[in-house]
Amino acid sequence: MRRLPPLGSLRAFEAAARLESFKDAAAELGVTPTAISHQVRLLEEELGTPLFIRRTRKVVPTAGGLDLAARLGSAFEVMADAVAQARPRPGRRLATLSATLAFSARLLVPRAGRFRTLHPGWDLRLHASDEAVDLIAGEADAAIRYGRGSYPGLVSVPLMSECFAPVCSPRIAPRRLEDLRQANLIHFDWLLAKSHNKTPSWSDWAEKAGLTGFDTTAGLTFTDENSAIEAAVAGQGVALLSLPLLAPELRSGVLIQPFGPVIEGLGFDFVFPEGAENRPEVATLRDWVLGELGPALVPSATPSAGEA
Repeated sequence: MRRLPPLGSLRAFEAAARLESFKDAAAELGVTPTAISHQVRLLEEELGTPLFIRRTRKVVPTAGGLDLAARLGSAFEVMADAVAQARPRPGRRLATLSATLAFSARLLVPRAGRFRTLHPGWDLRLHASDEAVDLIAGEADAAIRYGRGSYPGLVSVPLMSECFAPVCSPRIAPRRLEDLRQANLIHFDWLLAKSHNKTPSWSDWAEKAGLTGFDTTAGLTFTDENSAIEAAVAGQGVALLSLPLLAPELRSGVLIQPFGPVIEGLGFDFVFPEGAENRPEVATLRDWVLGELGPALVPSATPSAGEA
């Protein structure tokens, strides 16, 4: 190992050189100015060269002193980083939120970056799946579910109602309702809605619109809602899709709703296990979701009853 001067002398010198003052260096290191002067003198004797030009009210490093101070400053930074890494880090909390693939991609992911800003000390884990997780078993802390708002064993807080209407790129927008008979229809296999007997379909929409005389089952069919959305944005046809999930595209004009009517769907709810209202993970996720999505708040959440 290389022989080094005492660490106390090196620290005293670096502080004095950086601050150009024995007095200020003493205040920073919690010693007396005399102690700083003594340590610097010992270092100069060991190195065999002066490190400061001493003036009445301050000390000025020599050329050699400036070079040594710069190198020592970098070395002390490396040492400080090493010590910081060795110390136990403050514990961070993790909150896991589950939601459908489309809801996660369209409404949560664009807002996820603000989570840690709004909730310092917390990390967010988004679990995106169209399969419902077991919240009671702890597979996630909370979830956003699509359905009738009745989930046994869970507390349900309404977020927003769902509705569906034809949407398309303005480049291919039908001018009249009748033009839809010649349009390429985009379908999405609404597996979640089917479980609640609330499946939005082109045939239901056409009946509500009073439009007859065309095959409402023909066209492009996707099993993934995001793919159906991308097909509509790309101008591949007219899709029957969720208006709340497409709010950014409709506001920007990337997609338009050429005409009605609108088919009412079910609702999105923020849900968590009964008795978990005061769990920090649940409270943090609830504050974030309700704050970001601006829901219709209810006075208090009560346990749901009924079908899953």
